[in-house]
Amino acid sequence: MPFNRDFNKDPFIVIWELTRACQLKCLHCRAEAQYKRDPRELSFDEGKSLIDQIYEMNSPMLVFTGGDPLMREDVFDIAKYAVEKGVRVSMTPSATPNVTKGAIEKAKEVGLSRWAFSLDGPTAEIHDHFRGTAGSFDLTMERIKYLHELEIPIQINTVISRYNIDCLDEMAKVVEDLKCVLWSVFFLVPTGRGQESDMITPVEHERVFTWLYDLSKRVSFDIKTTAAQHYRRVVIQHKMKEAKGNNEDIQYLDALTQQGLTGSIDGLGRAPKGVNDGNGFVFISHIGDVYPSGLLPVKAGNIREQSLAEIYRDSPIFRDLRNPDKYKGKCGVCEFRYVCGGSRSRAYAMTGDYMESEPFCVYIPRALRKKATS
Repeated sequence: MPFNRDFNKDPFIVIWELTRACQLKCLHCRAEAQYKRDPRELSFDEGKSLIDQIYEMNSPMLVFTGGDPLMREDVFDIAKYAVEKGVRVSMTPSATPNVTKGAIEKAKEVGLSRWAFSLDGPTAEIHDHFRGTAGSFDLTMERIKYLHELEIPIQINTVISRYNIDCLDEMAKVVEDLKCVLWSVFFLVPTGRGQESDMITPVEHERVFTWLYDLSKRVSFDIKTTAAQHYRRVVIQHKMKEAKGNNEDIQYLDALTQQGLTGSIDGLGRAPKGVNDGNGFVFISHIGDVYPSGLLPVKAGNIREQSLAEIYRDSPIFRDLRNPDKYKGKCGVCEFRYVCGGSRSRAYAMTGDYMESEPFCVYIPRALRKKATS
């Protein structure tokens, strides 16, 4: 399907935090989830109005997140309304007793396009520690079997952290064995309950990126990264190096096209160009606050006061984030800034300025290398 979306006008993906209620106690929880629902949550009617607004913005992908979306009794009514409207909907529920066979059957019935489960280690010991709840690993594995029975595509989300960096090969084998369509690899941003001490180092980020690229060439599932925009730079560098070794004439833009970062949307609905916080991406909280992403807690407005389109298109925060030439430090002069740009969330978490350089990137831009040698 051809890509005809201007990120200055319309997002590629919208994340809606239906609720912050959740039965898990994850160590890294962005939402600092609670056991009970907030009475200020967007109502069903407000949710329908929000979906109408989302649809009018060139019908981007919509992801229900939380907390745990299944803590809302009307979650499938909301999903049904969106699907019938023509919006592609995915959901990221927590692996709790709420994930009953009945809930999975209902998801299939209303037409959810994909179900995403978190799995943060190849063993119960690692995963359950990270999720703060015993039994979470076993329940996840059991429910995945039923998703397969109903032929619902499965996405696995994994947060790369100090707790699992030494067992990524085993983790990849688990994802392969589970016959998932997509492995979505998150790189920890210290916000919410996430701690800086839980993060891997900048050099380890680079090593994992290279490992992921090599892995992508030999596994059946696809790989995408979150809060790791610099993975795109690593992919481009490897593709250009490989082309040179094969005596092929491949340029920067060719490498982007071959990786699927320009041109057309792939079958998994991933963006064909560099999505970043506020640039093709928007997050709506359980009470209607609008942010560039869930990991960048800088409020740009509230849908109870303004339309989503007005906030996304006109907010100074979003407009700045969509202009890589305004980035500071090495990100602002990097030749990869339009397709990478670094994690704006991590820049904010580590420096207090979302326009600062990605602090966990080891790459030295060409412009700075030339300046150093001149």
